[in-house]
Amino acid sequence: MSNATLPENVGGLPNLCGSEDLIAEAVARTGPAFLPECGIDFGAIRSAFSIALHMHQPLIPAGGADLRTAAIISNLKFMTDHPNVGDNHNAPVFHWCYKRMGEYVPQLIHEGKQPRVMLDYSGCLLHGLRAMGLDDVIDSLKTVTCNPAYRHSVEWLGTAWGHAVAPSTPVQDFRLHVQAWQHHFAAIFGLEALSRVKGFSPPEMALPNHPDVCYEFVKTLKDCGYQWVLVQVDSVEQAEDGHAIRHPHIPHRLVARNSLGQTLCIIAIIKTQGSDTKLVGQMQPYYEAKGLSQRELAGKLIPPLVTQISDGENGGVMMNEFPPKYLEVMREASHSATPPVNITEYLEYLQATGIGQDDFVAIQPVMQKRIWERFQVGAGSDALEKVIAEVRREDNRFHMEGGSWTNNLSWVRGYRDVLGPIQSASALFAEKVLGKGVPTSDPRYRNALFYLLLTETSCFRYWGSGLWTDYARELCRRTNRILEDDF
Repeated sequence: MSNATLPENVGGLPNLCGSEDLIAEAVARTGPAFLPECGIDFGAIRSAFSIALHMHQPLIPAGGADLRTAAIISNLKFMTDHPNVGDNHNAPVFHWCYKRMGEYVPQLIHEGKQPRVMLDYSGCLLHGLRAMGLDDVIDSLKTVTCNPAYRHSVEWLGTAWGHAVAPSTPVQDFRLHVQAWQHHFAAIFGLEALSRVKGFSPPEMALPNHPDVCYEFVKTLKDCGYQWVLVQVDSVEQAEDGHAIRHPHIPHRLVARNSLGQTLCIIAIIKTQGSDTKLVGQMQPYYEAKGLSQRELAGKLIPPLVTQISDGENGGVMMNEFPPKYLEVMREASHSATPPVNITEYLEYLQATGIGQDDFVAIQPVMQKRIWERFQVGAGSDALEKVIAEVRREDNRFHMEGGSWTNNLSWVRGYRDVLGPIQSASALFAEKVLGKGVPTSDPRYRNALFYLLLTETSCFRYWGSGLWTDYARELCRRTNRILEDDF
């Protein structure tokens, strides 16, 4: 793997693109990334548990009184600068939450324990922290990400740079978010650290169930080197019979089939319950896992794995109760029959025993069984939409909330005026940048990409009213102006 380093900022913007060859080389690294250093005797344990912490703050046009000229700043900075508004007084606590795992993990390792945690930070948050001068957070995270003494305990999960939700983001843009996060992460933590990012955490745990959108979602992940994805138990069904997941504590195989009959698969790890931060804040996965025992898979006994993810900073439980409970459970569970593990080292153990993706039960996005029962394989997108419409007429609970999908960029012509502002910005980017093959190293590309990704932050996807709507419209205006003026 190359010894090159990437600059964290280019032309005043985060490094989001332009080094695709180096990124591709890093994510193509083969061989186990964690198992040789993990120190866990997987063959001797009864069960295991994993926790992941999700962190995000949007970037907003709030650095000034005039919305049309206000600087782009982190929402965390806005909170810091306006502590008397709403819950903004929590900003210092959030700051601490973003850095504290970089202190807890070394502390526990020095005690002889085996701590584990998975981290999911949006690119928006990482850029905002650096722009605020909060280098202490980045330095703390670098310690546990890059130092060989600690890095086996912390697994980063890839995500979408701007915290865009896959079902409602045009598929070509979602790919840009995934690639931008990899660029930005490698620029901060290094290409070697990126080579160890094997799992993907979808923002809002949103899995597209529209077949064509889900196929492109999985294709993006696989093309970007990801080996597994975290999914919510309620968002998938067993491919064989459409029933709920029977054994959520073992890995599954997510099957994505499109309207042309093409199929892709990726390992799926099931998040078993709702998004209540109390589950992670009170370390519930450990206590659930303690009640489980080894089960048979592919003729071998393997330890089941209980997995949970939650916001790492929001709510009193995560701010106040999680720290002492995390330390307590890590001390108790280390070297026990139910240890904390990270998912990639667990999968690497299974692979070492001869168990792989093909041995896992096939699952698919929820509600797809009803489509495949009446859809002729390979009939195409028009036939698929007719089937979806038929089922929807029969059952108003049926839905296929997919993002905009096309394999022909000319779809934007004639439709721009009827699309919502966010989709309009996306269409204009597709026409003027992607459609014309502008190099990713072009400063104009990076600038337009930065603003496009900002507009697609989840906070703006579902338009309501008030200030956040104003932020979204302003970001769309700036994106369109850049695309119209610079290209």
